[in-house]
This record gives sequence, C-alpha cells and structure tokens, in this order.
Amino acid sequence: MVMSILQPVMAMVVLTLAVFFWMLITRIPAMMKNRVHPQKGQDTRKLREHLPHAVNRVANNYNHLFEQPVVFYVICLSAALLQSVDSTLVICAWVYVAIRVAHSIVQGGFDIVVIRFYLFLASWAVLMVMIVKLALFVF
Repeated sequence: MVMSILQPVMAMVVLTLAVFFWMLITRIPAMMKNRVHPQKGQDTRKLREHLPHAVNRVANNYNHLFEQPVVFYVICLSAALLQSVDSTLVICAWVYVAIRVAHSIVQGGFDIVVIRFYLFLASWAVLMVMIVKLALFVF
C-alpha cells in the first residue's frame, strides 16, 4: 500500500514535465516570432509584456505547479515514510491529480477563471481531507 501513494506523486511530476514542454513549445516560437531577446527573460514580468496571453497562460500554469502541489508532495511522501497509507489517502491523491490535470488544461487552454477557481477550491478540499487524515495519524 505504501508504494501506491507514489504513483499519483509520479503522475504529478509527469504533469509538471508535460506543462514544462508545453511552455517551451509555445514560448520559444513566440519569442522568435516577436523578436524577443532571451535576456528579457531575466525578469519574467517584462518578458510577459512581449508575449501573447496564450503563451503566458501556460507559463503561469507551470509556475502554479510549484505552489499548492508542494503541499500534496509533502503529504504523500510523509504518509509513505510514516507507512500511514490507506485506500482513502490513495483515492484522494488520484482525485487531486485529476483535478490538477483539469486545472492545467483549463488554465493553459482557454483560461476561464471561474472554472479554474472552482478547480482550485476542489483541489484544496481534497488536500484538506489528506491533511486531516495524516495529522490524525501523526498526533
């Protein structure tokens, strides 16, 4: 059961890698088309000014994958380390991954903020269940 919590962790890592490549295949051609010198990337706020919104959406999503998901990684790896993994935690982990995949598709694709917000809230709801479950084990 301990190993089963690592599968959704790896799925999140693969999602992050996929969004990284999505960012590269959108950002580099846009920079070339708009003749944006790579040095402008030194300050991403300035770089964003020179790129289309569609390109920036993907980069924003990439950055978001290093925010809230960090809590997910800590919970899953802690549960594995403490050998406190059960089917509820594994199911929650997979639901979290599915929500984050949907969030990436929405944000990188068509970016309807209301949908993104509900997905964000749903992902926090799943994380809260995971946090409480692990906290009850730890304390």
